[in-house]
Amino acid sequence: MQRLALLSILVLSHAVPAAADLLPGYDRIDLSADHRARPIAASIWYPAANPTYRAPVGDGPIFDPTFAFIGPAVADGEHPLVLLSHGSGGNADSLGWLTSGLVAEGAIVLAVNHPGSTSGDSSPRRSVDLEARANDLSAALDMVLADPAFVPFIDEDRIGVVGFSLGGATALGMAGLRFDGEVQDFNCSAGPDAADCVFFRLGGVRFADYPGYEADALDARITEAVIVDPGFGGSADPDSLEDVLEGITLINLGGADRLGAADVGPAGNDLANRLPDARYIEIAPANHFTFLGTCKPGAADLLEEERDDPICTDPEGTDRAAVHDQLIEAIAAGLSL
Repeated sequence: MQRLALLSILVLSHAVPAAADLLPGYDRIDLSADHRARPIAASIWYPAANPTYRAPVGDGPIFDPTFAFIGPAVADGEHPLVLLSHGSGGNADSLGWLTSGLVAEGAIVLAVNHPGSTSGDSSPRRSVDLEARANDLSAALDMVLADPAFVPFIDEDRIGVVGFSLGGATALGMAGLRFDGEVQDFNCSAGPDAADCVFFRLGGVRFADYPGYEADALDARITEAVIVDPGFGGSADPDSLEDVLEGITLINLGGADRLGAADVGPAGNDLANRLPDARYIEIAPANHFTFLGTCKPGAADLLEEERDDPICTDPEGTDRAAVHDQLIEAIAAGLSL
């Protein structure tokens, strides 16, 4: 047995491809944080130094999984670190198309499932706490920068954040933007059917009652940020605009099919022109849900049967996988990868 095991190791050592040709490395982390009563589910994706075993990540009834090597060593060198914040009701593993794409550009990606606003655990009252969401990622950053398995491979001068939808508002907060609850309440009274109002209205949320919505969530360690279709841009506190990290990249999905509440362009809340030296990108045809993973056959019908949001339905002419490629390219450029 020992001889056979040694022979297998020798054979594998000759078959190991270069790090650039490997699947991403992936591991799960149980994150303890003072602001949460229970551990936070976190995950880390990174360039692998060698293969271990190949496994699907994010596999479920709706989205296609992303394959990764589980727990390999980290590829040599110092890699930029990217924090990732998912949208309302989403989760980190279903965004494997993005995390693996950023790993292919040389980054390490650290993501969490935000308690109270993740898949199967999404509450209007808990989702409004943007400070807690930001603190999830700051705590994850603290943890990985103290982990001897990862910190030697992280370039601490290149820490970025990427956020989508509710995660976009979270990432904006980490980059220095603050929000005004009274303004958001007014916006929702004037337009109660707006996408960043309906879910919260169903929970009886009054934004001004939640200090975590308005809190300063700045993490000064962040050097770059990319924000995709963020919520709450219409309630940005004007007094905080000048304090926001310079050079943020803002991305809107869709033209005629764009989600109005997430429109940061001149026809929307114009946040792209109000932030210091921000870059603005539009990707179409697409819609808000095109950011989510590619869908399995029959997934759209299953969602319709369950009367769920049409998260697998794109505008006519949209190639979701091709949009993902465009997003990876734009996000990588915004993070200087």
